[in-house]
Amino acid sequence: MKAEHRHELKTNELAQWLFSLPAWAQQNLRTIIYVTAGTVLVVGYTIWYKYQETVVVSREQTNMTALLTQLPQLKAYIAQTQTQGADNSYMLMQPANALESIAGSAKNDSVAALALIKEADVLRTELHFRPEIVSRPDLENQIGRAKQFYTKALDVHLQQSPNHSLEAMAKLGLGLCEEELGNLDQARKIYDELATGATFEGTTSAAAAKQRLILMDSFNQKIVLMPSPKPVTPALMETPVILPAPEPQVQVAPETNAQVLN
Repeated sequence: MKAEHRHELKTNELAQWLFSLPAWAQQNLRTIIYVTAGTVLVVGYTIWYKYQETVVVSREQTNMTALLTQLPQLKAYIAQTQTQGADNSYMLMQPANALESIAGSAKNDSVAALALIKEADVLRTELHFRPEIVSRPDLENQIGRAKQFYTKALDVHLQQSPNHSLEAMAKLGLGLCEEELGNLDQARKIYDELATGATFEGTTSAAAAKQRLILMDSFNQKIVLMPSPKPVTPALMETPVILPAPEPQVQVAPETNAQVLN
């Protein structure tokens, strides 16, 4: 078959398909609409997912970083005003609430977990900044909330997106909560897991857990107080006797007999 004849056949087939296209489209209009709508949805979802993954997550991280950066300045201000008799420890609750809001709306599990961990840290810190003695009910209530946030970070967000560093931070926080409540055995168990677990090796939280174990062991050491030494009575000093200075003696040369020679 010559090339010209083949080209003519293809041209006729294309012309025939174009001629029948309107009729085919009319017959399959519903199918075309469904396929087009599905394609638009898939493309739109892909664009939206990429937007959420990049722009939104980046904005969440920026907001939380800015919030965490302000915390040291706020702590310093509260400590300074306490020297003047003012109690501004309540101001720490504002960033705590902001962190809770970030954790609730975060699209990224690591961001949400970190926000919960830092919120729990702030709740514990607020208790330490109170100038008055914290009552047992207040202590148990606030430490209980902190434990809930640490646990939620571990059981929800870090289960879906494992992060050993954040997991170590949350476990260290739980150990500190137990220690602050006086549950030293539970605290030591958590610290042991952090200090000896290969998963957490090299993390700052594991190093902090080892330090807490050393300090806790020093708490349990028996302290023996030595009896106070008996006071030493200073010996009475004799009153010195001051003798009068001796009178100077004048020595007189003996008289000699002088002979006058005439």
